[in-house]
Amino acid sequence: MNTTAKPSRLSLYLRLTRMDKPIGTLLLLWPTLWGLWFAGAGHPDALVVVIFVLGTFLMRSAGCVINDYADRDFDGHVERTKNRPMAAGMVSTKEALWLATILALIAFALILPLNALTKWMSIPAVFVAASYPFTKRFLAIPQAYLGIAFGFGIPMAFAALTGTLPALAWLLLLANVFWSVAYDTAYAMTDRPDDLKIGIRTSAITFGRFDVAAIMLCHFVFLGLMALGGYLAGRGVPYAIGLAAAFLLMVFDQYPRIRGRERQPCFQAFLANNRIGAVIFAGLLIDYWLH
Repeated sequence: MNTTAKPSRLSLYLRLTRMDKPIGTLLLLWPTLWGLWFAGAGHPDALVVVIFVLGTFLMRSAGCVINDYADRDFDGHVERTKNRPMAAGMVSTKEALWLATILALIAFALILPLNALTKWMSIPAVFVAASYPFTKRFLAIPQAYLGIAFGFGIPMAFAALTGTLPALAWLLLLANVFWSVAYDTAYAMTDRPDDLKIGIRTSAITFGRFDVAAIMLCHFVFLGLMALGGYLAGRGVPYAIGLAAAFLLMVFDQYPRIRGRERQPCFQAFLANNRIGAVIFAGLLIDYWLH
């Protein structure tokens, strides 16, 4: 007799939205916080911060649902994703689309108190987030598109706090694109054998034998752009120390993990990017606090 309990709908939805795996939310949250602190000159409005933090959580969850909907015919053939709720047939496509819609609508409701520019910016933000999963069919480096989706909170933060979209906002967004290519290529390296079989396009496949070099180059370009952003914003020594700490993590934590191209170390390198985002924000936070 089979006594295995059937998963509840709630547990399946939690898995579908990756609420049990917060790393994606954190990698989306750090750029948003950078944008809020730069835009708010170190003193962003508390209500705006709460709205953006909650919105980040909701939109990442909605994005995960759309990702699994888009990849429902592929995930079953990938070792890491074969047991996801949609791939395993435990959640229907109708359920998934309703769940994603509800999460997106709640996120939109959160920004209703904000200015008109922020509301208008939410339209391309949702479009990019919803369309990213489908770019793996035709873009050679879909991770760059992901970087736009994961960094769109930056110009939205400037829109919400200043009512403008200055060059600094787009510079920081560009920096996030390079960072996303770096960490998501490490993530893609864990699935490369499976992705090659099923025809999914990723930066790990596009970069080929230059994958490790490409990741490190993207890390360093990201750091250089963040340094330029800090210079333009008049940031000082604490911010520079945060960037230096990020550099050390890239060289002594990221590189040793990815250079062997083994699945588990590459996945751990992806997870460890949370520390890079954290030390940069810590430097920014302390810099504004001291000045």
